[in-house]
Amino acid sequence: MKFPVWSLISSVLFLTSFSLSLQSAEALPNLVIFLVDDMGEMDTSVPFLTDQGGKPVTYPLNRAYRTPSMERLAAQGTRFSQFYAMSLCSPSRISIMTGQNSARHHSTNWIDPWEDNGGPQSPAWNWKGLKKGDVTLPSLLKKRGYRTLHVGKAHFGPDGSEGAEPLNLGFDVNIAGRAIGAPGSYYGENHYKGKGRRARMSVPGLEAYHGTHTFLTEALTLEAKKLIEKATADKVPFFLYMAQYAVHSPFEPDPRFTEHYENSPYAPAWNSFATLIEGMDKSLGDLLDQLNSLGIAKNTLILFLGDNGSDAPLGGAHSVACAAPLRGKKGSHYEGGMRVPFIAAWAESDPENPWQQKLPIAKGAIQTQVADITSLFPTLLGLVDAMSAEGAHVSDGFSLATLLSGERDPSHPEQFLMNYPHAPHRSNYFTTWRNGDWKLIFHALPYIPAMGNVLQSDGVRYQLFNLKEDPFEQTDLAGTESEIVKRMAKEMLAEMKRMGAQVPHDAKGKEIYPSAD
Repeated sequence: MKFPVWSLISSVLFLTSFSLSLQSAEALPNLVIFLVDDMGEMDTSVPFLTDQGGKPVTYPLNRAYRTPSMERLAAQGTRFSQFYAMSLCSPSRISIMTGQNSARHHSTNWIDPWEDNGGPQSPAWNWKGLKKGDVTLPSLLKKRGYRTLHVGKAHFGPDGSEGAEPLNLGFDVNIAGRAIGAPGSYYGENHYKGKGRRARMSVPGLEAYHGTHTFLTEALTLEAKKLIEKATADKVPFFLYMAQYAVHSPFEPDPRFTEHYENSPYAPAWNSFATLIEGMDKSLGDLLDQLNSLGIAKNTLILFLGDNGSDAPLGGAHSVACAAPLRGKKGSHYEGGMRVPFIAAWAESDPENPWQQKLPIAKGAIQTQVADITSLFPTLLGLVDAMSAEGAHVSDGFSLATLLSGERDPSHPEQFLMNYPHAPHRSNYFTTWRNGDWKLIFHALPYIPAMGNVLQSDGVRYQLFNLKEDPFEQTDLAGTESEIVKRMAKEMLAEMKRMGAQVPHDAKGKEIYPSAD
């Protein structure tokens, strides 16, 4: 059972007397969420997948990418081999802000900036996204005394909505965030504005770099460094939400790194994607270097992650290709669509630092227990005692404190729900439910063949995988394990009802839920 976030956080906090002495002994820790757009678990030289014994396994894609700063961060902290996000960007980003599964906050699709894109037979979902007054991570940290900094992609609501402006959501500063989910262009020469359908997708607030050869990833990094330096000079703790537009399309090559992929065995589009990955990694390294040079690394916590599965231009939505050996990619109901890299680390280790004593993070460790993106919210708020008794806000996350220490946490459920009651997309009208080793996929309506998916003769069906024995989802057991399908469907339905999940409807308007019958 999951609890209101305030009850949850209080259950994992240290004794009040210890917390008070901690806060008086040293300034609040700086907090950084470094979020990469469309980066899956395999888009890195850091191996996240493990064998049955929990040892990392390096696959061909790991050898193809160059991410030395991620390697540096992973050596400094703990990475998770089974960390989940929603399979699309806006749902994940709002889940980070609220600690809620998208089935609860109802922003279950990517948010088109200009029109409701829920699709046919979809529910009346939360297309408008976040709004003023919503309980968010930055709003609570701001009350705790943090300077809250937003740099990069927002995508919390459509144009004209309150959620389109991060300043409405608890951030003190917003650099480059608006309703768009992708940049018009990565090139300063183009004013970060595209052509054709991308003409409206200009990145705001970077006019100082217009007409220069400053790549977008670098411009955002330079702006973030200015904000960090100012907060440090002002002796104010900061929360930096560093949300790179990279590595989302358009796959425009970052010229700083193109020579590294001249002899790549992959297609030119992948080579361009790889330069975006390397540019993102340089940004991470530049921030780490700055934290060290300013003398604040020991007091700065970094959470690095992707917002959904990979969108690397390799293979189809359901194949083993861009996230190989995982199946599927961004938007898919398979693991490649929702498994993301996650690394947590103190920017510099110091066993004597009281905040690091409160939240010890194992160095160079791999945590194999299942966790998900909703848990960033209670983990950060629990660390700095930033909970509030006001309102009835509920978080679906659990503190990662025990898992970050390198231990298993029996109280942390190994469950994940992903609800997508929309079409058309790479996968349509699906819900996935992971519980322990088992994963059930519910298809509420037939796939739309125009999206390149497989036709099915009936309107409802299940897929079942044992991820311990079959981590790459090659053997569908739904036809032979009917009792497990029934049990999992019952669990899925209960979880959906508990969260108030929305579902699509049939041609007569009847809502379609999973059934254990």
